[in-house]
Amino acid sequence: MTTSADTVFQSRSDGISAEGVRDQYADGKAAKVWEIFIGDKKSRTENYRNFLVEKLREHGVRRILDVACGTGVDSIMLLEEGFEVVSIDASDKMLKYALKERWERRKESSFDNWVIEEANWLTLYDDIKHLLHGGFDAVICLGNSFAHLLDNFGDQREQIQAIRNFEKCVKPGGLLLIDHRNYDNIMTTGATPAKCIYYNSSHTADIKTSVLYIASKPALVTLDYQISTGKGSEVSEFRLSYYPHKLQVFEEILRTIFRGTPSHELYGDFKPLDRVKQPAFYIHVVQKASV
Repeated sequence: MTTSADTVFQSRSDGISAEGVRDQYADGKAAKVWEIFIGDKKSRTENYRNFLVEKLREHGVRRILDVACGTGVDSIMLLEEGFEVVSIDASDKMLKYALKERWERRKESSFDNWVIEEANWLTLYDDIKHLLHGGFDAVICLGNSFAHLLDNFGDQREQIQAIRNFEKCVKPGGLLLIDHRNYDNIMTTGATPAKCIYYNSSHTADIKTSVLYIASKPALVTLDYQISTGKGSEVSEFRLSYYPHKLQVFEEILRTIFRGTPSHELYGDFKPLDRVKQPAFYIHVVQKASV
């Protein structure tokens, strides 16, 4: 008997912003609280900013596709650093914050030219063909965003399809930067580190973790976030669900799709793996083979 994870957990908000990709922020609550948690868009950690900008400049990146822009926090930083950015997300509730920022800063040429679209990872290449112009120097999918795409068929076919679309959007010699939480450790310990390595948020967060197994296989990690809004003792809560990517399997998927890649670098919390014992996040930097 096949059991759907959704019969056990109410894992996603109602609403599908793009066919085939569920929008976990569709009710607007999680998007609003997440925006509060991030707070000042300049508050990202120094390790994160330096890692991302230096890695992109090291490879001569100029034009970037942010496939999980959310409220726009990473895209905004990259625009301010002088990169050309095209930003997409599956959640219109998240994108409204990016669109608002673009409007408020429209007198700046980089923001006036900022392309923001709602898009579906499963049909991404066809959806944005008009924006490719030979491919992007880099495609980024950061902040544990890719794990939002669940395994609806039990064989990761949609996740593989999405990464194939990412690869097709990268020009020869370009980069894919993609990350995920250390789900191997989460499944071992049953706990998720609350500390955010991406943002210096002043809003404390607690994360309650649940792991769902189907046929003895981990199928879903549900995180209940508790975030202080800064209004007295008021705490906001929301739930997000993720697919628990195993590092070894994820690496193999990337190797298969980026066949012949000259470089696949792996980092833990933006540091070489020999400098961090048990990272909260793994960051993959994959270079597409040149023609």
